[in-house]
Amino acid sequence: MEGRTRRGRPHLVVMALFDRVQLLDATGPLEVFASANDHGADYRLLTASCRGEDVRTTAGVRLAADTAIEEISGRIGTLIVPGRFDWRAAVADRELIAGISRLLPHSRRVASVCAGAFPLAATGALDGRRAATHWRLAAELARSFPAIDVDQDSIFVRDGRTITSAGVTSGIDLALSLVEEDFGPEVARAAAKYLVVFMARPGGQSQFSVRQTARQPRHSTLRAALDAITADPAGDHDLDTLARRTGVSVRQLTRLFRAELGTTATHFVEHTRIEAAQTLLESGTDALDVVARRSGFGSEETLRRAFQRRLGVTPGAYRARFRTTHTAHTVERPPDAGD
Repeated sequence: MEGRTRRGRPHLVVMALFDRVQLLDATGPLEVFASANDHGADYRLLTASCRGEDVRTTAGVRLAADTAIEEISGRIGTLIVPGRFDWRAAVADRELIAGISRLLPHSRRVASVCAGAFPLAATGALDGRRAATHWRLAAELARSFPAIDVDQDSIFVRDGRTITSAGVTSGIDLALSLVEEDFGPEVARAAAKYLVVFMARPGGQSQFSVRQTARQPRHSTLRAALDAITADPAGDHDLDTLARRTGVSVRQLTRLFRAELGTTATHFVEHTRIEAAQTLLESGTDALDVVARRSGFGSEETLRRAFQRRLGVTPGAYRARFRTTHTAHTVERPPDAGD
């Protein structure tokens, strides 16, 4: 196992801190490693900031750094870069980027959590690699750092010695995967069980961003079509009906969907119906066949296929996970990109 060095020294985990960092980005992974230590792992946890100064998190909580980034020397097992949603401020912090850059050659592996992908990208560490970040920021990461192959859906992505995770709590998933790599699945499972989380989660980030992916159309005809679909997801929204309703040809309506939304009417209708079904599953107790009819899928089997295709989970599993934090969550490990 890789957790200890050849001399038996603990695996050093360095968490880089800076002002306005998201609290859970930093504390979530640290709690995983600390819990793993209680179950057989051997991590040494170190928080570091520029000049060793305390930092103020997005939650208003002040975190004290153990040391200054510039004073760290020797080998690092894992360097973790958390994020702040105002990623431009983090990228513009030259002292921070220089500090992270200095630690990179001394780190066996490097990870980022959520928007931490941006300061890590600013060092060049992600150039030519596949990487993840929060779904709301994925397009900005791709636009700002075109040398990165941005994965907009995965919970976390490993490419060589770099591991990048998606939004906030996905840092916990990432940390558990590192514990498993270092000290085996039994230790990771024990840590996850203690923290009352699972080893990983099913599906990807897209299950949280269906509505936000649709841009506001400029053309009034397309707006009318979208309004009709979202007002009544269970209604008749085949392409011919939509065209007649909006007073344009099927060809014109198809062109508008492609030009303004980058998708088809059929796909948009399905996305809207999935979102309607999600709401019904989260807020009610209707049987799945009733949910299928009310959301426009018609049958439970059609609903199940759509959820599996779009979200990677069954409707029953989705209800168990998202209806309340008091229900059980079912999970499966996301694919490992490999070294």
